[in-house]
This record gives sequence, C-alpha cells and structure tokens, in this order.
Amino acid sequence: METLVASIAAALLARRQTLATAESCTGGLVGALLTGRPGSSAWYLGGIVAYANDLKLRLLGVPADVLAAQGAVSLAVAEAMAAGARAAARSDYAVSLTGIAGPDGGTPEKPVGLVYVGVAGPTGVAAFKHRFSGTRADVRQAAADAALRHLLDAIES
Repeated sequence: METLVASIAAALLARRQTLATAESCTGGLVGALLTGRPGSSAWYLGGIVAYANDLKLRLLGVPADVLAAQGAVSLAVAEAMAAGARAAARSDYAVSLTGIAGPDGGTPEKPVGLVYVGVAGPTGVAAFKHRFSGTRADVRQAAADAALRHLLDAIES
C-alpha cells in the first residue's frame, strides 16, 4: 500500500495536481492512508466522510433522485460522490467509495462486499464495481486498495 501511495504522490507532484476524497463504507481509511505519507499536504487537500445519505446530498451534491432510484451503493452515486468531492475541494482529482462492508446490511441484490469506486479528474468521471469477501476490515482494506489503484490509473492515463 505504501508503494501505491508513493506512486500517487509522485504522479501528482510531477504534474502539480491535487486530490480529494469522498468516503462512505471506508470511513476515512483512504484519507488516512494518503496522509500517512509525509508531505501529503502538497497534493492531498482533504476528504469528506459522508456515511449518511443526507451528507452525500448536502456536502457532495449527489442528486436526490439518483439516491432514491439507485440507492447509496451504486455506480451513479460513486460517480456523483467523486465529482462532488472534486468540485467542493477544487482539486484536480477525487476518488470516492460507497459500499457494504458488513457483516450486516447486505441484500441479494446488493450483498456484503459490494463496493463502487468513483474517480473524477480533468477528463471526466468513471466508476468501478467490486465484490470483496472477508471480514468488515478485509472489505474496507480491499476497497481502499482498489480505490488507490483506480486513482493511479486515472492519473497516469
């Protein structure tokens, strides 16, 4: 994970770009991983932990109709969260996560371990669907790792 964060830091620094985060199911884990790197204030602006739907609406600008129609755990909400974090922070990039870490809260349509990662950047927004297994901690860690990988891919593309 440290290598991945180091690669993100180097890529953002080389381009003089910045990053923000919007997290739900990971509860700030991605932000903690990023700020664990000395000098992260040069490229990481901050994050919003929007666990409640109301915060997704008010702080990240997720459209109410999207939340109502698709639920908080969806590609569209991950995209809206990333775009909202990028706009709120005025950053070059933003990464978002929304999902079901468990052990409860899953349904047949949206099982425990389902996580969507959104990435917003200068060229647009994309979202990615993942299904992780294991404990709550396992799902959260795997989700954070996936988010950082998608982010690095976006920065380097």
